[in-house]
Amino acid sequence: MDSAYRAEHVGSLLRPQDLLAARFALFAGKVRPEDLKPLEDEAVLAAVKGQTESGMSIITDGEMRRIVYLWPLFDSIEGYDFTRGVPLPWHGEPGEAVPQDVLDLTAPVVTQRLRLARPRMVADEAAFLLAHAGEGQVKVTLPSPVHLAIAYDETTAQFYPTREDLLDHGAELLANEAALLVQDGVHRIQLDSPTWHEFLLDPWWRADWAAKGVDLGQLLDAAIAAENKVLDAARSAGAVTGVHICRGNARGFRLADGDYAPIAEQVFSRLRCDRLLLEYTAVAGGFEPLRFVPADKIAVLGLVSTQSARLETREEILRRLDEAARFLPIGQLALSPQCGFASSFQGNPLSAERQWEKLGLVSSVAREVWN
Repeated sequence: MDSAYRAEHVGSLLRPQDLLAARFALFAGKVRPEDLKPLEDEAVLAAVKGQTESGMSIITDGEMRRIVYLWPLFDSIEGYDFTRGVPLPWHGEPGEAVPQDVLDLTAPVVTQRLRLARPRMVADEAAFLLAHAGEGQVKVTLPSPVHLAIAYDETTAQFYPTREDLLDHGAELLANEAALLVQDGVHRIQLDSPTWHEFLLDPWWRADWAAKGVDLGQLLDAAIAAENKVLDAARSAGAVTGVHICRGNARGFRLADGDYAPIAEQVFSRLRCDRLLLEYTAVAGGFEPLRFVPADKIAVLGLVSTQSARLETREEILRRLDEAARFLPIGQLALSPQCGFASSFQGNPLSAERQWEKLGLVSSVAREVWN
């Protein structure tokens, strides 16, 4: 693997202040959606420039056109009811109050058979980025189909008799988009999946699933099958594929804690992707589960936090890479921040300058280790 691709970032970047202000003005009914496009275009161009100057060879558009990383689902697919959204257990550090706008981020209920509101989900995003990414490899992120089935009730069951049926249909819609993106010229497709830890590790989620009578083993099988349907479509079309596994990320708050041990053997080995982008901050446990990463996959370790303004040091990253290499050969490792910098459009609690410093650190350490 070319050493240029040992440095990666998850996808989203902090929005410029003028775009943030325009987005709030749109919510207030003071501007039209089309008024944001020139600002979004400028923000994407700035994001490409910032990534290139930071040493990144894998380029995204920073998700500048999205309200939240899930936007390709919510903006392109009809059949949801957000007024019946299921509350999610957002939390930060002990005693840290979660803002109301984060608490308002819920899992919507599917109340009709899902259908596309338009022929494509993110074709416009990809086309603009492909035209301006220069020599960088273009990566487009898509939400995992598992997001579609977090909430499931008696209304959903009228259209999808089982949660597995819903997962399969959602995967079909996303797989079609993934294949078309590769035909458009996109080099890399990444599924964002902050779901595995919620299903199997976090006590809140385990209790919630148990109360609903969900068989977690059966759900795990169905979720892997759904994600593989999307990954297979992208890989067969010629893309490099990745799955980002995290613990949720909204303005620095998260949904789950816990290490990878209970899921590693099944998820790492059975997902048919080329790269596993793994959050590895303090709440993620040790590196021992990396021993389950198969020889045909790269584990991209998220060792640099996007949820804190503190700038990690070169020495601590090198030390942690050495620790990880005890369980997986250095040739199967790469480096990234732990998650996006702005999974929701408001962004995480750090400055744009610090964001670029963190990406520059990832790039420089990657060049040092793998060149």
